[in-house]
Amino acid sequence: MVDASHAETDEENINLARPYIGRAYKLGIPVEVELGRLEGGEAGLRMISDAKLTDPEKAEVYMEGTGASILAPSIGNLHGTYLNPPNFRQHILVKLYKAFKGRIPLCLHGTDGLPDEIFVQCIRNGVSKINMNSWARDPYAKTLREHLSTKSFPEAQEAATEAFASVCERFFILFGSAGKAPT
Repeated sequence: MVDASHAETDEENINLARPYIGRAYKLGIPVEVELGRLEGGEAGLRMISDAKLTDPEKAEVYMEGTGASILAPSIGNLHGTYLNPPNFRQHILVKLYKAFKGRIPLCLHGTDGLPDEIFVQCIRNGVSKINMNSWARDPYAKTLREHLSTKSFPEAQEAATEAFASVCERFFILFGSAGKAPT
């Protein structure tokens, strides 16, 4: 992920991101970028309060300019906790998916606390990568913390890993990806 969404213009975003993307591709690493700007802050990142929705009409030029392979659009999603019900502009995903015809995967950021219906709708409208950090990290950390006071570290870690896996399994089923990985 190269996040240059703090840039004032798409051109500045492209110029900031391009050198990092070039280095990553030399190593065979696909890179994700944000077009637009998500509000909020998480995991110690600075707060952003001036969101910019992704303009689907600019997406093709932007992706060609950066050379990135995955797009994380701003559709009303935000980093961190939603204080009001989310207002996702699903029409942006639909337009992006139609424009890219599956060539460029769409990634959903800002998933903390989202209801299941929004995930399903985003997937239906073209999202194929979903960032789930706090959904799985927080139960892991809580379980580890709770068990460290009464169990050995390996036992506490095992319980925390089970909590993490349980969350992942729930989302695999919700997202329609359960059982699809090669074994």
